[in-house]
Amino acid sequence: MSKRLKNSKKGTYIDLFSGCGGLSLGLGNAGWEGLFAIEKDPMAFSTFKHNLIDGVHSHFNWPEWLPIEANTIQNVFANYLDELRALKGKVDLIAGGPPCQGFSLAGRRNAKDPRNQLSEEYVKMVEVISPKYLLLENVRGFNTPFKTNDEENIKLPQSIIIKDKLEKLGYSIFTNYLCSADYGVPQNRIRFIMIGIRNELINKDFKNPFDILEESRRDFLITKGLPLKRVKVCDAIGDLLVSKNNLAHHSGSEKKGFKKIDYIPPKRQSKYLRVIRKNSGLKKPNSLRLARHKPETIEKFQRIQSICEPGKCLNNSMLLEIGTKKQAITVLNANEPSKTLTTLPDDLLHYSEPRILTVREMARIQSFPDSFDILGKYTTGGNRRTKECPRYTQIGNAVPPLLGEALGLLLGDFEIGVKNDGK
Repeated sequence: MSKRLKNSKKGTYIDLFSGCGGLSLGLGNAGWEGLFAIEKDPMAFSTFKHNLIDGVHSHFNWPEWLPIEANTIQNVFANYLDELRALKGKVDLIAGGPPCQGFSLAGRRNAKDPRNQLSEEYVKMVEVISPKYLLLENVRGFNTPFKTNDEENIKLPQSIIIKDKLEKLGYSIFTNYLCSADYGVPQNRIRFIMIGIRNELINKDFKNPFDILEESRRDFLITKGLPLKRVKVCDAIGDLLVSKNNLAHHSGSEKKGFKKIDYIPPKRQSKYLRVIRKNSGLKKPNSLRLARHKPETIEKFQRIQSICEPGKCLNNSMLLEIGTKKQAITVLNANEPSKTLTTLPDDLLHYSEPRILTVREMARIQSFPDSFDILGKYTTGGNRRTKECPRYTQIGNAVPPLLGEALGLLLGDFEIGVKNDGK
């Protein structure tokens, strides 16, 4: 991606399964203009709307025929099919990350999870609108076959099924795994990325987009003011230590309620922090509420921090010593990028303080700027866990904005090139 194009308007996009807006934020920062987004969860959509439609990161020209509210892709098809058909040839990019719970290698993979079929809805939207470019993000398991009891009847990876359908619609499809840490994100988050380009836009000089992305990675980091080495966790959240800030009352009673970090912006900032705090001035970010840990929980966390190897899950003997069966507990390594964040806040402990991370610390590790507010409940539990998307879940599910921006710049260079060729 050339530096001269970094601020050029790239084209119009639709974000499907948008969540709280990590991918849209990145695309907007890369110069793309949003048309609309589809997200079914009201809490996630409230965060999206607050920041990307109404707020300082606004870049959507929302159509009058579509209500600005949480919605499902099925409902949009059912009620606005004529309006969607009228967009054919007028949208440059369809982006999105279909729900990944049924594919994730970190959970219980389920080939019959109904959420898996939502990637088929992505294909249906592509067929109706026929954009120039496609961008799909998902977990690594999206590209992994489902094992069955019958070894001769292994279900194909969802990526292969989707790729075949998109190719039949007239797209050249390119896939790869990308690590967010390579694009300035302080997290070793590896994701499967699919890029589609309409066949008629590919000429004899065409080059694989992932090769271009790798070649331009250094320029991307330099242009953003990010370090060329992978960003350490301490450079991302070290200024949010309780020991470096004051505590303030957040909610509930004074004795039993929640406290929050009363943030004091540091005088000296890491390169990463300068990017994350850009244009924030003395403004304090939201979502700094601290978990209300019981004394025995704090003692357990201190014990875990004393025996673990930072950055690695507890082994079986450590789990036995602590008296827990929870396999995924990891203490952050302050001097390395974080392991992949999940939607469960108690999977990851702070590197020096006996507590889980705040939502804002998770947002920092995902590369959300401090100017991006996260809204909704902080957590949820029980049978609501699969039905609601509170703040921790919103951030854990999100596409890191910096990775989204790098991909947006890549696709934007293709679009600018197509426009120039057409002159």
